[in-house]
Amino acid sequence: MFIKVLKTLAIVLLFSSSSLANEIYIEQIGDSLDLDITQDGQDNQVGDSTTAMTLSGDDMTFSITQTGSYNDIAATIKGINYTGTWSFTGDTNTVDLLCSSTTAGDCDTVTLNITTTGDDNDYTFRIGETSDSSSSTIAFTVTGDDNIISSTIDGQSAALTVDIDNSSSLATTSANSDSGVAVTTSQSGDGDVVGHTIILDVTGGGGTVDVTQSGIYDNTVDLTISGDSFDVDITQSD
Repeated sequence: MFIKVLKTLAIVLLFSSSSLANEIYIEQIGDSLDLDITQDGQDNQVGDSTTAMTLSGDDMTFSITQTGSYNDIAATIKGINYTGTWSFTGDTNTVDLLCSSTTAGDCDTVTLNITTTGDDNDYTFRIGETSDSSSSTIAFTVTGDDNIISSTIDGQSAALTVDIDNSSSLATTSANSDSGVAVTTSQSGDGDVVGHTIILDVTGGGGTVDVTQSGIYDNTVDLTISGDSFDVDITQSD
């Protein structure tokens, strides 16, 4: 197993104010990885848009806990089996996860649980790419306003659950003119006897929901919304 870890701690004093940040960059190759990362504060990074954290290997467990605001995660996973638990408390955080279909693995079986308490967070995750992975089970539990969730899952059996609880029963408008929350999901692949399932439960805050599912077997959307000013589009095809 090869693991390279770089962690830097930077403190800048300017006009009697301070800035504190932790940066973690990991490049790992090998099977049976069990990685836990905990960061407390703000402006923390686990990888970035130009140097993503890259984890390669089978039977992987990668969990992360971040507390604070303005944190950033950019991670690429190259393996067959991946299990993750991600927990966030804070505002204006960004997560970009790619579970890649390269020669190192196709993210065949993925189980990912994400919990968030905070506002203005942006999550993007892509599972399987075009690899037609066997099974993906993804669960989001979000408490907060103006959060964005964008998911793309390709596989034979994909199950996505999103539970969002906003603080207001009416729509709110952000600086980008996005109301409440934005959920965009796309699930594709040949499917199996289980098919694809999306369960969305959104309370308050208004927003947009876009769902696209395709596959040769059953596709199910279970959508519950309690609140005003929602724009919902659902597209299903064989």
